[in-house]
Amino acid sequence: MENKGYSNCRGALYGLCIGDALAMPVHWYYNRWALQEDYGRVTDYLTPRNPHPDSILWRSRYVAPNSRGEILHDQATYWGQKGVHYHQFLKAGENTLNVKICRLLIESLKQKGSYDTDDFLQRYIAFMTTPGSHRDTYIEECHRNFFSNYAAGVPPRRCGVEEKHIGGLVGMVPVAVFYHRQPEKALTAALAHLALTHPGMKMETAGRLILGLLFKVFNGLPLKDAIHEKLRVQDNPLMGHPFLKLLNEPDEKVVGSHFSPACYVEDSVPAVIYLALKYHHDPETALIVNTNLGGDNAGRGSVLGALLGAEHGLEKFPDRWIKGLLEPLPDLSV
Repeated sequence: MENKGYSNCRGALYGLCIGDALAMPVHWYYNRWALQEDYGRVTDYLTPRNPHPDSILWRSRYVAPNSRGEILHDQATYWGQKGVHYHQFLKAGENTLNVKICRLLIESLKQKGSYDTDDFLQRYIAFMTTPGSHRDTYIEECHRNFFSNYAAGVPPRRCGVEEKHIGGLVGMVPVAVFYHRQPEKALTAALAHLALTHPGMKMETAGRLILGLLFKVFNGLPLKDAIHEKLRVQDNPLMGHPFLKLLNEPDEKVVGSHFSPACYVEDSVPAVIYLALKYHHDPETALIVNTNLGGDNAGRGSVLGALLGAEHGLEKFPDRWIKGLLEPLPDLSV
């Protein structure tokens, strides 16, 4: 691998981790006043703490149909309680479950030498059903739906339920990095991986947009230019927003009034595009702004960090963020 290409690929994986870990303690804060009151302006990795004023765990429910569907383990006791932080047991600089699962994918890619659906699924099922594999309290809906179907005897390749959450795009990044020299192969494999837990046209549309940008950046096109090109050709409905006009608006208005800060891809992906376009030259500011906007800032931050890292490598991420990651994803080179 050429030095530049290696740097871009490493940057994408680190950016994925950094954007998620920075946002983790204030993940799913929709009340920005409460976010500021509880944590101040977040610029570094922090340890989450209870109570979380916007937590919905008190009305979230998952009961495993049988042992094949048991994925909450010792975290089950916190479901149904008010004020419980989604990531209460994670440490500063630690990643949420969706990024942890990326490690399983990277291990599979490296050991098998290619993307192997069944090998990844075997690792994923073992990880999720083994007590103590992780310490994250919240298990997103996509995983709960998958294991409800798996427990009912549905073949693993068909356990996913139609989805619309940006968290699913996280898993495409290692596949794109692994096949960064083979964009067509990368597209096929990454979309197949996405569909395992996040099937449906909404997710595919979002996935194609992010993958397309990553491939252009891996091939040397600056991120800003890649986004402008997408704006010109208008080949993806998620690009049909007045992004250039929005650049003059306050970030809190754009992500809040124009785009919802929630996890749904029809808003969260355009929010990522807006932040990537506005702060393409400054990854540190981009990820700090994203974090303090609240909502699904971890999902947005992962995708945003990957795009920025793909362009800049590690050079423009602060050393404190690089060194502060507890479990950075391993290098993935071919």
